[in-house]
Amino acid sequence: MRYIQRELQKQILQAAKGFPSVVLTGPRRAGKTCLLRRLFPKASYILLEDPEVVARLRADPQGFLDAITPPAIIDEVQNAPELLAFVRSRIDRHPHRTGQWLFTGSQEAPLMQGVTESMAGRAAIFQLFPLSTRETSKASLLHGGYPEVIARPGNARLWFASYVQTYLERDVRAVTTVKDLATFRRFLALLASRHGQMLNKTDLAAPLGVSVPTIAQWLNVLEITAQVLIIPPFYENFGKRLVKSPKIYIADSGLACHLLGIDSATELARSPFLGSIFEGFMASEMIKAQVNTGRRRELYYFRDEQGLEVDFIMPGRKSSLFAVECKAGKTITPSMAVPMRRLAEVIKKKRREGIALNLCLVHQPPKTRCPIQTVIPGVQAMAWQDFLKKL
Repeated sequence: MRYIQRELQKQILQAAKGFPSVVLTGPRRAGKTCLLRRLFPKASYILLEDPEVVARLRADPQGFLDAITPPAIIDEVQNAPELLAFVRSRIDRHPHRTGQWLFTGSQEAPLMQGVTESMAGRAAIFQLFPLSTRETSKASLLHGGYPEVIARPGNARLWFASYVQTYLERDVRAVTTVKDLATFRRFLALLASRHGQMLNKTDLAAPLGVSVPTIAQWLNVLEITAQVLIIPPFYENFGKRLVKSPKIYIADSGLACHLLGIDSATELARSPFLGSIFEGFMASEMIKAQVNTGRRRELYYFRDEQGLEVDFIMPGRKSSLFAVECKAGKTITPSMAVPMRRLAEVIKKKRREGIALNLCLVHQPPKTRCPIQTVIPGVQAMAWQDFLKKL
């Protein structure tokens, strides 16, 4: 597969000039190793997957590091997070040497604990998601953005089946104790059926016969390993009673389709889950656009107890605010824009003057791409590709 330029690479190269260390986290198979080896072709490469390598490191960490010539890429450092403390002492001896230690890790929580304790102020930290549609047009609603699926879409079903099995056996068990993998697999399928809905842990626990704390633990594992997106409600008080439960999405639309048994574009077009899959796809793409350009991850949804709901609220640049409604269909009607118009009126009453509101009705384009158009005053309808370019 031809190398695809990653949006995040500019941020990583800039950080490597200003920090002694760079830490790149993200889900397994998102392309972390490929990216670092592409950006730093002359760096040494050490993979901490072989038990013998890890055992040698733990027996003599100083000797292990002495054998490495920086700059060095140390892959899957979550398998030996204690190494970070020894790297820190070497960084402190030569604090002005930048870009010397480049780490990757698939499990963010244990890795972040080690970084927080050992590398504070010494490491720039990034998260790499699978490929976005801004990076390649081959990323899609059906297949998602994992590089290997994009390279061989005909093998998507087998790849995702293998990925789920590998993820269960390695990443999940490494983070927490899952005694019954069969139940956890059923939990994943059940979670996919709740894709795009408000999170109700009791509703997930009952069909599986497990406790709510167990569901909370499993969800935490999925979130910290970037397999799900948990989108909180918008936090500002507009004088309304707001719903406080977050919404949950499978992070990669291709994985969501696999867990729902959707294997073709025809099946997806006919599926009752099409709307929620498209909504989750847009959530993932918006978060990727933020993270890949060095911005804070900020995405919310809005819903009040009177039923007013808007899919996403996203702070933009220069005090602007995006309100986004996602429609999986190709036909747009003025009634679809009414919730955003109502929300805009509330925001203008409660917030300071001068805020720039962008009301966007995002949809799938027909074969003949329509230009951006005004649906009702103040609300623009546009194909999702055009919307992402605006970010």
